Amino acid sequence: MSQLQIAEVLQTIHKIPSLPLVIVELLASISREDTDVDALGAKIERDQALTAKTLRLANSSFYGMAHQITTTHQAISILGFRTIRSLATTAGLMAALPAGSTASFDPMAFWRHGIAAGVCARALANHVDCEAENAYTAALLHDIGRLVLATQFPQHFAAVLAYQAEHGCPAREAEQTVLGLDHAAVGHALTRHWNFPSALQDAVALHHAPQMAREDALTTTVRAANLLAHGLMDVQEDAAQVSMAMAALALDLGIEEHQWEATRQQIASDFEAVIGILSL
Repeated sequence: MSQLQIAEVLQTIHKIPSLPLVIVELLASISREDTDVDALGAKIERDQALTAKTLRLANSSFYGMAHQITTTHQAISILGFRTIRSLATTAGLMAALPAGSTASFDPMAFWRHGIAAGVCARALANHVDCEAENAYTAALLHDIGRLVLATQFPQHFAAVLAYQAEHGCPAREAEQTVLGLDHAAVGHALTRHWNFPSALQDAVALHHAPQMAREDALTTTVRAANLLAHGLMDVQEDAAQVSMAMAALALDLGIEEHQWEATRQQIASDFEAVIGILSL
C-alpha cells in the first residue's frame, strides 16, 4: 500500500462536511475577547439536542450543582460561558463527527480517550497558568486526526493497526512508517481547514512533539493531558507503572505530591461523571 501524501489528505479533508455554525462560532470564540455571550447562548438553545446534552452535563456531578439548571442562560450565569462552551462543543462535535462503520476503529474508545484527555487538561490547567475550559476543548480534539484516518482512509488505517500489532510499537510510529505522516499532522490540517484558533491548531499539531522551551501553556497542557489520559484508560493493565508515570509527569509540571493526589482523584471522578452522562 502506498504512503499518504499531505496533498491527498488535504483534498479529502475539503470534502468533509463543515461543522454546524454554532460549533464553529463556539470554537472561534476561544481566541476572542469580544464574544457576544447572549447571542451564542441563544444559538445553542435553538438546537434542542445540543441544549439537552449540554444541560445534562451541566447538572452532572462533574460540576456539583446544588440546584437543577434548566436553561442554557441559567447555566451560563451559574457556570460561566467558557464552561458551557466546552460542554456544548463536546456534545456538538460528537454528533457532527460520526465515526462511520469500520471494523478497525472503535468510536467509543476514541471519544472516551478524548474526554479523558479533556478532563485531565482541565485539572492540570491551573498548575501551568492555562485557561481550564480552553484546555479541555483542545485536549478533547487532540486526536482528531485519528478520526479522519479511520473514517476517510480505512484501508490505510487498518494497515497501521496491523503494523502496530505485529511490531508492538506506538501508534504514531506505525503511522509514520506505514503512511509517511501521523495523526497529529492530519489533525492539524483539519483544524486549519476549519479555521480553528491558532493556539488550538498548535496544540493538536504538537501533542506528540518534544517539548519546546518557548511553547505556550495550552500545548504543554494538552501534551501532558494526553499522557495522563492514556494512564487513566490503561490503569487496570499495570497500575504501578501508570502511577509512576503520572507521578513523574506531576513533578515535571511542578505539582506537589499532596496536590497531585487530590488532582488524580478529581480527574478519575470527573471522567466517570462525564462519560456516564454521554453514555460512553
